[in-house]
This record gives sequence, structure tokens and C-alpha cells, in this order.
Amino acid sequence: MDQKRILLTVGYDGTEYCGWQYQDNGPSIQQEIEKALEAALGEFTRVTGASRTDAGVHARGQRAHFDTCSSIPADKYPFVLNRYLPRDIRVTAARRVAQDFHARFQAVGKWYTYRIHNAPHPSALFGRMTAHVPVRLDEEAMRRCAAALIGTHDFSAFAAAGGQAKTTVRTIDHFFLDRIGDDLILRVHGDGFLYNMVRIIAGTLIDVGHGRLEEDCMARAIASGNRLDLGVTAPAQGLELTRVEYAFEKEGADGDPGYPCGAF
Repeated sequence: MDQKRILLTVGYDGTEYCGWQYQDNGPSIQQEIEKALEAALGEFTRVTGASRTDAGVHARGQRAHFDTCSSIPADKYPFVLNRYLPRDIRVTAARRVAQDFHARFQAVGKWYTYRIHNAPHPSALFGRMTAHVPVRLDEEAMRRCAAALIGTHDFSAFAAAGGQAKTTVRTIDHFFLDRIGDDLILRVHGDGFLYNMVRIIAGTLIDVGHGRLEEDCMARAIASGNRLDLGVTAPAQGLELTRVEYAFEKEGADGDPGYPCGAF
């Protein structure tokens, strides 16, 4: 039978995992999906992800491709694989793509969401999915600070050590910060992000909301390239990879990730 390339959409609670990619110190999302594929297809099948999310980071719309000669229809893979996957990992969609398609290198945009539970006590229900900040944050100051992100810039100050990007120039075209009750939800869209970039943005905004950093700190960091102009890296558990986009899916995009901003 002819080989087919299948593109998966995957959601997961990353709390118990060392990240998307194989690691020596614990289970990974990639490993669990490959185990499920082996159980379903009877042979080892390599999976290539669009984004190497870190330990503790979650996803609603991670994308990954694999090759197979199986006769299973593409749209049936969510039902097949979810039988074998842990409850905190779910394949939510699947489709056949061109044989030269690549989930990582052909991504043209990504949405990330960062959630902050801004209340005196942590959330009993969503503590694994939110960063807890007990002191009330000034979201208006945070929005004014974040305005500097929009556009094409050299974001070298926003990259943690250990990244492997060939260039630090990125374009951010949408940024939203909404308060829903005790929760602050940050949403950002761009053509790509550097290692820990969204967590550095979130941590900096938390410091601005506390009054520990000036509102112009992000503009200064973009100009200087100096990581010391920014705040701390926010905790992993508040971060979600919300959507990975490809050119064949971009038509009709309206600047919104397409879900209620507070939804889990």
C-alpha cells in the first residue's frame, strides 16, 4: 500500500510530562503518542511535532505528523489512538497531508495562551493550568507595556539560554489581555516564538502589574537586546500552546484563536 502522511491535532495536560520531546528524566508526550501508534499499527512509527513544549506546559492545539501505510482512514485516528493514550493526552483531529508536509517547518503562525489566577488563594480546580499571583495586578499597565510587542522586532532579549533558533527576529501581530473574574488570560499570536519567549513575556507583565518594572521595559528590552531589562520567567503551568497554523488553514483567519478566552 502507498505511504500516507497524517497530521494530528493533540491536546494534553503537561503536568506529569517532561515536555513534548524525548527526555532521559521522564515520560514525554511524543513517547506516549508513539507507544499508542505502535499498539494500534503493530510497528514503531516516528512522530514529528510542531513545537517542543517544555516540562509542565500544556497544549490544546499541538500538531504532529507521521507516515504510515495503514488502511485506517485519516479521520479515524483520534478514535483509534485515544484508546491507547493516557487520559491526560488526547488526539482531537487528524487529516491526510502532502507527503512533503512538515509539521514544524511549515508552521506559519502560533497562538499561545498564558493564564494567571489572580486571587488570594490558588484555584482548587485549575491550579495545574494557571500561575497563581495572590496580589491584585494592574492589567491596564500590563496592556500598555505589551503594546511594544506588536510588529517585527529582534526579540533576542526574550530568549532563554539553550534555544537553537537561527534568528531572533519574530513578528507578533496580535496580543490580548482579558480579566475574567479572578483570572487574567494573556493571548499572543505570532509567526514563531523563541525558547521560553511567552513565559518571559508573561513574567515581565506580572512584574509590571506588581509595579516592580516600568511600563516601558519591553520597549527598552527590544531596543537593547538585554535580558536584564525584563522580568522573571513565569511558571510553566500557566502556558498553553493553543493553535499551530499552516498556510492551507490561514484563509479567513480573523485575528482570534477561535475559542472563549477563559475556556479550559
